[in-house]
Amino acid sequence: MLELRPNCEYCDKDLPPTAEDAMICTYECTYCVSCVEGHLSNVCPNCGGGFAPRPIRPATAHRPGVSLMHQPASTTRVHLKQDRDTLPAFIDSLQAIDPKAR
Repeated sequence: MLELRPNCEYCDKDLPPTAEDAMICTYECTYCVSCVEGHLSNVCPNCGGGFAPRPIRPATAHRPGVSLMHQPASTTRVHLKQDRDTLPAFIDSLQAIDPKAR
């Protein structure tokens, strides 16, 4: 089940479970769309993969036990694990490669 992290790991913007601008990589690294497009060029600084919009978990249980109320979002803030000084070279080496081919 997705962790639904509460913030952008790059700029620390709040990304509540209903945020439509939350993006995730395959490892659930979470960034806002502004950082993905403006700083990261669709390259996850942790794994090198691309990003997809983070789904929004239903607030209401349309099936028994399946909702944000039953599986709440994480409250643990996560921050960029990589040195920002190394990001430009890492991103440059991958951004021209389609995420499916990385």
